[in-house]
Amino acid sequence: MVSEEQIQAWADEAEQGYDVEALKRRGRGRPGRGAEPMQVVAVRLTAGELSALDAAAAKHDLTRSEAIRAALAHFAA
Repeated sequence: MVSEEQIQAWADEAEQGYDVEALKRRGRGRPGRGAEPMQVVAVRLTAGELSALDAAAAKHDLTRSEAIRAALAHFAA
């Protein structure tokens, strides 16, 4: 949930204006993780598998993607 303070901070920032040229230079999409191109792979999980993934990710302070990559690295080793 977003607090009133955060909304006010965003409004104050917007009222000050943005450097449009700096925003354009940021590029599009997510930043790459390395030198080689990456692919997105769709995986179907049951509700139970997804709950287990989320629990493991939270336990290790990881995102879902980071947890999946860590599990894959462990499995492939």
